Amino acid sequence: MSHRDGIFPTFFLSGFECSTFDWHERGRRDLCEETQHRAHADEDYRMLRELGIAVAREGIPWPLVDRGGGDYDFSYIDPFLEAQRRYSILPIWDLCHYGYPDGLDPFGEAFVPRFVAYARAAARYVAERAHHGPLFFTPTNEPTFFGYMAGEWGWAAPFGKDRDTRRRLTLALARADIAAVKAIREHFPDARMVHIDPLIWVVPPRDRPDLAEAAHRESYDDAYLAWDAISGRRFPELGGSPETIDVIGFNNYSFGQMEYREHGPHAALEPGDDRIRPLCDLIEEGWKPYGRPCIVAETSGLKGGRPDWLNDVVAEGLAAVNRGVDLQGICLFPAVDMPDWGTLRCRPRGRRDRRPHGPALGPPARPASPVQRRGEPRARPRRTARRSARPPGPAWVRTAAGLLTERAEERAEVGGEELGFLQRHEVAAHGRATPVPQVGVATLGERPRHVAEDRFGAH
Repeated sequence: MSHRDGIFPTFFLSGFECSTFDWHERGRRDLCEETQHRAHADEDYRMLRELGIAVAREGIPWPLVDRGGGDYDFSYIDPFLEAQRRYSILPIWDLCHYGYPDGLDPFGEAFVPRFVAYARAAARYVAERAHHGPLFFTPTNEPTFFGYMAGEWGWAAPFGKDRDTRRRLTLALARADIAAVKAIREHFPDARMVHIDPLIWVVPPRDRPDLAEAAHRESYDDAYLAWDAISGRRFPELGGSPETIDVIGFNNYSFGQMEYREHGPHAALEPGDDRIRPLCDLIEEGWKPYGRPCIVAETSGLKGGRPDWLNDVVAEGLAAVNRGVDLQGICLFPAVDMPDWGTLRCRPRGRRDRRPHGPALGPPARPASPVQRRGEPRARPRRTARRSARPPGPAWVRTAAGLLTERAEERAEVGGEELGFLQRHEVAAHGRATPVPQVGVATLGERPRHVAEDRFGAH
């Protein structure tokens, strides 16, 4: 395996939910406020630093900072910038995380120029206050998935309800993304871009072989629509190129492996389904068409399944590196638990659990019984296959993964109630610094022949 220099200061990344979509029946949402992240930016970033994570995905809320007419108020992100500097965290800035200003039509002529002007202003604002270099941006988060949720399923603006609108929206976002990359690099030529979308696999129902072609199209055409446009592999009139797409981010959740449905979202494959593919295979398959550096840009387990999820994802990631994939990191997302978009119920899947309607400060409520120690029985997720030997991997990866897994196991169950990695305000007691060197330093072993099965929940 050839040596590659690492793009990021640590192999493990994290991030904070920052959606600002116009949600059907609820209007404009600000997930950063709903998760209390902005109010607790200092402690959230301190938690990452204490876990040895030095890279975080963070958002600039376009609909909330763009006042129109070239007037911007970026003070919203000042708490993030201060915390990033204090704890030496490198941010990857999302410029459009499912939200755009009210009154702006993504299919209209004004959309691209307005996004470009905003992206240029945002880059200048963070550059003037950055403690690091180069700058990292995700111009449009998940443009392919945004096309589905807002162009075909009608969950968010522009509330489309058909396949044609979905593809038009994704390509409109890709066009704006490419223009924004070029505008940013006019002023910051060394800026890096991370282009993120879900890593999926779609199969036909067992009793509907006639849907095999449609399922294949979803897996190998529609899933790659934005990446192909931004990289210039398709739609050359948009101006994409390999340098534009730069770093590719694969979002990996268990619901990304699905059984095709003719109407509406597809059905997630159930644990134990023999059609589930190993994550290592999907990463390699997604990386090969572009040959660019890549990361697992989002992945998480639920509740007490998080320790096994973490071990599984790390093992599959190391196996992908062993195959020659230029995998630069794994992003444990979200760092702080987030509500389900539709139900608003909190889903315990972050590095910290939170109480969605409780007080912002103070210790979390605890059951009376003590934390179970290792060796004592605890609930474990069902698995597709018997766990095989772990690849040896670099010692630094095993150390970092071991620390994070230990934290997950300590919080996995308390008196039968499942808790998270770290609850808010418990970092000082349970976290400790773990420096993580650059990626790419050792020969890795074979990947395990299994796939994690946790129910990962919605983005």
